[in-house]
Amino acid sequence: MTHQVIRTDKAPAPVGPYNQAIAASGKLLFVAGQIAIDPRLGDVVYTDDVKKQTEQVFANLEAILTAAGVTFKNVVKTSVFLADMNDFADVNAVYAKYFDEATAPARACVEVSRLPKDVLVEIECIAVIPEK
Repeated sequence: MTHQVIRTDKAPAPVGPYNQAIAASGKLLFVAGQIAIDPRLGDVVYTDDVKKQTEQVFANLEAILTAAGVTFKNVVKTSVFLADMNDFADVNAVYAKYFDEATAPARACVEVSRLPKDVLVEIECIAVIPEK
């Protein structure tokens, strides 16, 4: 897999643990948006705690990436959807545990009016599956 971080001082620096752009080649994996549903319970967990919801979201993402034979290191783009942009820093704190700032994927983060099952955060990603 070719995975190259693209940076320029002619565009704004990232305001979180992500990079301006990632150049990648290989087979792409598009992971649907994940919310804080615990697959063992089949229901939303931590309804009032965005950090714990974000941890569950990352557990769900990791399970899907693993099933595809890749890890978070293969992720080249994420989209983060927040019910409240005031949760940005809390979500970034958890996000940074999974992505090293120097090699983190490109990312978009937006506040939305409502998320499925009234969760606080949803994250989707694109990963590159290395050719064998």
